[in-house]
Order: sequence, then structure tokens, then C-alpha cells
Amino acid sequence: MRYLITFAYDGSKYSGYQKQPDVKTVQGELERVLTTINNNQDVLVSASGRTDAGVHALNQKAHFDLTIDITADKLKLALNSLLPKDIYVKVVEEVSSDFHARFNVKAKEYIYKINMGEYNPIEKDYIYQYNKKLDIEAIEKALILFQGTHDFKSFTKANDEKDDYVRTIVRAKLEIDGNNPQLITISFLGTGFLRYMVRNIVGLLIEIGEGKRLSSQVVDVLEACDRRCAGITARPEGLYLKDVYYENGNILEKSPSISS
Repeated sequence: MRYLITFAYDGSKYSGYQKQPDVKTVQGELERVLTTINNNQDVLVSASGRTDAGVHALNQKAHFDLTIDITADKLKLALNSLLPKDIYVKVVEEVSSDFHARFNVKAKEYIYKINMGEYNPIEKDYIYQYNKKLDIEAIEKALILFQGTHDFKSFTKANDEKDDYVRTIVRAKLEIDGNNPQLITISFLGTGFLRYMVRNIVGLLIEIGEGKRLSSQVVDVLEACDRRCAGITARPEGLYLKDVYYENGNILEKSPSISS
């Protein structure tokens, strides 16, 4: 039986999502626990995508196959009883055998949190402690220019060679926290993202917010298709994978229900 899980994790103590030898990863923990549940038969977990070290997820998605007979409810209980407390499975669903958590994705949403106020040691692993004022209006003008379909080669890993760097950002916006005006959240809803793409975009936005660049320069950086033109890479701790969307319904809606 194939299952789809929706899960959250605190990425601060992990070397990223993807399994790697000799380091602690989210995928490694999931597969370790699922293998135990599956009568010690190996289980491969396929996620909607990977996140880097220090990056968090609110609603990551992944699928896997089990040989045992277990209901979705019992599987959720078993997973959460065995997983570390910084990984939590929210939903377990049975899906069809041809469903794929990565290849069926229609859109993803990422958010990035920045503290412009006084340094907060309690939140240092979960909100980027920039601790200086940024020009919000300039950042918002720049965000508009990222919306639409563009070649994002300037915003991916410099040596990450791909056949296609074109992606579509459906929505990019900035929100100020109603209770703390020094806390801002920048969100991106898109059909797909390259490695480091969001962090590199945020890095340029920070430079624009500092007054080091103009909002209008976003167009020049996109057209350059050169990573060296985009500037800094924002730190990982402010980044969250917020949601993953599949083919059922509009991509602006959550659509975890997939017919089995």
C-alpha cells in the first residue's frame, strides 16, 4: 500500500532533508522509523523536494510503500510515537500506486521570516536575526518584478547545471506581523523552485532593503542569467516550506486529498 504523509519538522538540528551518510537527516529518521514499523523491511521515502540544513517545513509531503496492512490512523500514531519530537506527522492518507509526491507537485509555497528588531536568542534558529531596519516599500516593489515566468539561473546554485531554469512565481508578497512590526514574512508561491532560489532572492531583497541596490535592478539580474549578479544567499534559519499543492483543485488551495 502506498501512503502520503503531511509532516512538519524543525530543521535546526538536521543536515537537511535528504539522506546522507554519517549525518542526521529528516529522510533518514523517517526511513529508520518506517522500516521498524514495516517489520524491518526497508522503506524508501520520496518527498516533494529536499530542504537544506537549517531549513524548516510546516507541511512537507512524502510518499512511501509498506508491505504490512495498517490503517492510516494507526500509522500516524505509530510514526509520531517513534519519531524524534522535532518531526511530526500531521496527516496520513492512502494513495494510488502511481502517485508520486515529487512528480505530481503543481506548486509550492515558501516563506522567509526576518527580524528587523532587537536580537532574539530564543528565535535565532527560526527567524533570521537581521536586527536592522529595511526599506519595506523598496522590497515590495522588487517582489512585484519576481512575479510571472522568468529564467531564474541567476538565483540558483552557481554550479547547479540544469536544462531548464525557467520557473513561474504565481505570487510574491511581504507581510508585517500585526503584533510585532519588526517581524516581516516574505512568501513565494510558485510552480517550482531551484536549489537556493528562495534564499538567493531574499538575499537580493535584503540588499535592496538596505539601499545598496534599486528595486528596478531585479529585471537586470534576471536577464543576466548569472549567479554572480544576484548577491548574497540569505541564511537558512528563516526559511520554511509552507505548503505543497497537487492537481486537485486550484493551486491556491490546499489539496492533500488524492483518490486512492
